[in-house]
Amino acid sequence: MDRENYSYSNFRHMVYIRKVKIMADKRDYYEVLGVPKTANDAELKSAYRKSAKKYHPDTNPGDAASEAKFKEASEAYAVLSDAQKRQQYDQLGHAAFEQGGGAGAGGFDFDMGNMGDIFGDIFGDLFGGGGSRGRRGGGNGPIQGANLRTSIRITFEESVTGVDKEIELTLKDDCAKCHGTGAKPGTDPQTCPKCGGKGQVMYTQQSLFGVVRNVATCPDCNGTGKIIKEKCPDCYGSGYISSKKKIQVSVPAGIDSGQSIRIREKGEPGKNGGPRGDLLVEVTVSRHPIFQRQDYNVFSTVPISFPIAVLGGEIKVKTVDGDVLYEVKPGTQTDTKVRLKGKGIPSLRSKTVRGDHYITLVVQVPEKLTEGQKEALRTYDKSMIGEVHPETPVTPEPPETKKKKGIFK
Repeated sequence: MDRENYSYSNFRHMVYIRKVKIMADKRDYYEVLGVPKTANDAELKSAYRKSAKKYHPDTNPGDAASEAKFKEASEAYAVLSDAQKRQQYDQLGHAAFEQGGGAGAGGFDFDMGNMGDIFGDIFGDLFGGGGSRGRRGGGNGPIQGANLRTSIRITFEESVTGVDKEIELTLKDDCAKCHGTGAKPGTDPQTCPKCGGKGQVMYTQQSLFGVVRNVATCPDCNGTGKIIKEKCPDCYGSGYISSKKKIQVSVPAGIDSGQSIRIREKGEPGKNGGPRGDLLVEVTVSRHPIFQRQDYNVFSTVPISFPIAVLGGEIKVKTVDGDVLYEVKPGTQTDTKVRLKGKGIPSLRSKTVRGDHYITLVVQVPEKLTEGQKEALRTYDKSMIGEVHPETPVTPEPPETKKKKGIFK
């Protein structure tokens, strides 16, 4: 073998070794989507929807690891959702698309644009709505505005009864001067020459699967499909004017800390005639000095006196509805738990359904006693155990009288 042929053969061997290593490092497509090999089309689509929603670059900006996982999931779904490619993969694994000595030879076109139908379902809330509320007719179709988030704090009592709150937010509205076009009055936005008004551009790149075609938002028009040369002097070309607005938030009875209230179409304005986004108001419930909540149940500790614990009697118990009377049974031990049915938090689904209130009865020991009270306790203690308490004063018995010895002893 001459030197030239040897070098070429050695080069091909090195390329082959590199390919084998890459294929060995690639995860199994079924493992990537978290589905069994018997998964049907609906299960594959559902699994991909979850992964894409979790790792999409738009929800994880600047996160290279999430972007890699998104591409990995998209690659796996592109293969397994195609019956012919899935059959090849099940037989040969990743090597099914590496035949012919090159990434392009024997591979397939991995077209992200062909998966646009599933993206409409996946990114409903992510990009401002799926179905009729999302993109239509390409990149310059109606787009729902982004959702806004804010938070409010309420008291424990307000979370039980419900409350109306007023919040102030800075919101965007269409500019009155340009009517939302962003262009100076008397002028019109022009069609973007880079994307031809579509709002999207397509580019190709080489991968292990051959030529990969990707669709991205046009960088020149930012997906609007229009270029504004003369901008509106009021909104500076944005098409929006920001102003502070007061919004009423109706907090339902039974809401818990961390839950959110959705107010429809109070978010960012839409584009190209799309609807506004929603406003999500996260609720934080302040801690209560007595009550603790778990799901729809309330827990508290109630102190009782020693005589009440021994003899029984009526006590007042604080609940979320106010004070209620409870009859303590005689001989109640400390840490006894009692259930007050229907005295808990109302359900969000039905106001007639409520949780329970669980109280723990704790016998309260007095810290300061008078001498008379102490003596009474010592007497009680003596009567219970039949012994003299060490601290009880003992009256000494009179000494035995000695008899004098007579002459007869």
